[in-house]
Amino acid sequence: QQGIPNMYDVGEGICHQVLPEQGFALPGRLIVGADSHSCTYGAFGAFGTGVGATDMAEIFASGRLWFRVPGTMRVTVEGKLAERVSAKDLTLHVIKHIGANGATYKAMEYYGTAIEGMSISGRMTLCNMAIEMGGKAGIVPPDKKTEEYLKGRAVDAYTPVYADEAADYIEEVNLDIDGLAPQVAKPHSVDNVCDVDEVAGISVDQVFIGSCTNGRLEDLEAAARILKGKKVAVRTVVIPASRTVLLEAIEKGYISSIIEAGATLGPPGCGPCLGAHLGVLAEGEVCVSTSNRNFKGRMGRGGLLYLASPETAAASALKGEISDPRLV
Repeated sequence: QQGIPNMYDVGEGICHQVLPEQGFALPGRLIVGADSHSCTYGAFGAFGTGVGATDMAEIFASGRLWFRVPGTMRVTVEGKLAERVSAKDLTLHVIKHIGANGATYKAMEYYGTAIEGMSISGRMTLCNMAIEMGGKAGIVPPDKKTEEYLKGRAVDAYTPVYADEAADYIEEVNLDIDGLAPQVAKPHSVDNVCDVDEVAGISVDQVFIGSCTNGRLEDLEAAARILKGKKVAVRTVVIPASRTVLLEAIEKGYISSIIEAGATLGPPGCGPCLGAHLGVLAEGEVCVSTSNRNFKGRMGRGGLLYLASPETAAASALKGEISDPRLV
């Protein structure tokens, strides 16, 4: 009726998962969305960034918008993640070092062997949380993994854009994740990060696995591998990021393992991440969440949020307390 060729209605999932699945996140593109986690598209070598509703109205009306060009921070991460240590742990480790305001209005470019070794899903997790450091964008240079993901999926031709060899960065950060332990961001700040053993044993009321940060297929797979054949000890909400993810997880048996373990499966979407529905916390409740923010009131008034990986979340669901996934 409105002549909109690409309309994705309720049940399709979170925009930051659906758009890449449908081939709209392309290298070299400027992509804006009326949500701060639009920086997720940087995983494909795009400049993805969030804008306000008024800004978006101007884009719809004119197709144009003014931006101040940000300075660029180069973040190099070397090393290899250990078993049951994943992209979320690497991301929280980066945030711990840079800080919640350390990259304010900066474009963040990610390099190094650890980044090269990450899957597309893992890179989406990393770029998704650039805004949690204040970043205007988080970008992974496109490579063969990017090309493979977009093959048969890209809606248009694209031209990758790379930094010049002599590019001038306003700041450079170098990290090594060899031996990195599972990471947890304690309430009420995303950069309040520690190794899991520092908070292990804290009782939890709820575990949430999902969101645009960690609701992808490999996240559900990681959780299912830990939950399979066991029973959760606390309320556990699992929500795929998209209908496509849900269908693939059903086909591969991950959903069966998750439901048989006693978890509650929600329809594709944001779920309790923004404190709206399907798992909103009561006063004083503690939640281990794979989402991206843990400030006061984020998932319910008076709730306490510990941000972690799907592996740590699943292990905590089994134990009823924050747990090291390497020990279950």
